[in-house]
Amino acid sequence: MQLTDTYYRKQSYLAQVDQNDAIIGQVERWDAHKKGLLHRGFTTVLTYRGQILMQHRKHPAFDKYWDLSFSSHQIYEDNVLQSDAKAIINTLQREWNLNESDLESAPQFLGKVYYQAKDPKSIFIEHEHDYIYLAALKRLPLSNSDFSYGFKIIGQISEVTQTKDALAPWVETILKEIDFNKIK
Repeated sequence: MQLTDTYYRKQSYLAQVDQNDAIIGQVERWDAHKKGLLHRGFTTVLTYRGQILMQHRKHPAFDKYWDLSFSSHQIYEDNVLQSDAKAIINTLQREWNLNESDLESAPQFLGKVYYQAKDPKSIFIEHEHDYIYLAALKRLPLSNSDFSYGFKIIGQISEVTQTKDALAPWVETILKEIDFNKIK
């Protein structure tokens, strides 16, 4: 995959954390992923009319894997770590061409998961405390082709586990640790 988007070329700093998810400093995004340093991230599951959107990732790390529905990182802006809400809205705009007004309500926090995985097709390692959110959409989006090969809509979370498509490793962890049956 070529880095055609300036977003991937831009230097960004993430929250480096310890095993207890306490922030221990800032780390440059690509250094964290090359060295497998533990950092904080988030995944947001988008729904539309009760169905789940899955993104076919176009990304330097875990390219061509399927995600639920997008994942990224809270970044530092002027030495202040973004709130999860701001990071989610920024990513929603960047990757799905949607705004906060396209959500039925604020994203719902579902919990967090810990995972570590090496991308078999690149030099990158994901090592995160991943904050999981759920957000319902008022309308179907248009995915941004700089960040996605496309998307698909599935009816229930159980369909994700039955897919033959390559799932991002954090998706597998999320499916094991977050009880989607309890979500209202």
